[in-house]
Amino acid sequence: MNDGNIVNHMVEFHPRRPDHDRQRERFLRRFWQARLDALERLIGESDTDEGSPDMSQSAKRDTYGVLIEPTTLKIERLLPGPVERVWAYLTDSDKRRLWLAAGDMTLKAGAPFAFVWRNDELSVRTDPRPAGFSEEHSMESRITEVDPPRLLSFTWQGSGDVTMELTPKGDEVLLTIVHRSLPDRDTLLKVAAGWHQHLDTLVDRATGAEPQPFWPAWRRLHEEYGRRLPA
Repeated sequence: MNDGNIVNHMVEFHPRRPDHDRQRERFLRRFWQARLDALERLIGESDTDEGSPDMSQSAKRDTYGVLIEPTTLKIERLLPGPVERVWAYLTDSDKRRLWLAAGDMTLKAGAPFAFVWRNDELSVRTDPRPAGFSEEHSMESRITEVDPPRLLSFTWQGSGDVTMELTPKGDEVLLTIVHRSLPDRDTLLKVAAGWHQHLDTLVDRATGAEPQPFWPAWRRLHEEYGRRLPA
């Protein structure tokens, strides 16, 4: 049934009117046609937004990580492109330390490297660290797969391995992080809160915003993931 038939159907639902009531019939036709036109515009705007690369899709995408397997966390962020710019934030030590951890990399499968975290330095304001966290933390790692500027995989000492994948989305780039083989729930919650807040810091750095203090946000996220992720 096309739009014209819908309008006619809505009007003909009423009993036939005498000639003196035709003005009312014309009003009803205009009334329903105006509402159909408004509905078409609303649907058209929604379709355009979903396909528009200029739209801030980050607001529509759930920023929380999810379990795609019992011990595998997946988390995503949309970042301003181009893809080479985002790739530099993943692989260049000076850029990566602004949101995650420092550490020079040789982009070759099998190459060793070390991550060095200083989370207190990720924002202007510092707050007390949770118990058990030091000012600096380092981890030995090794690249397992690399395909510039699309994919980077590496080991994660004591808790599996990580893959970072970049997918261009118009003027933006989708960063997908998959962290596998998380050994227990305590590690899962810490890692989920950590990736979430580090990625929020990356979004701030990439968009020119001031990152929020790391540790208060991490505490809040740790509690939230405790509610979200199954025990």
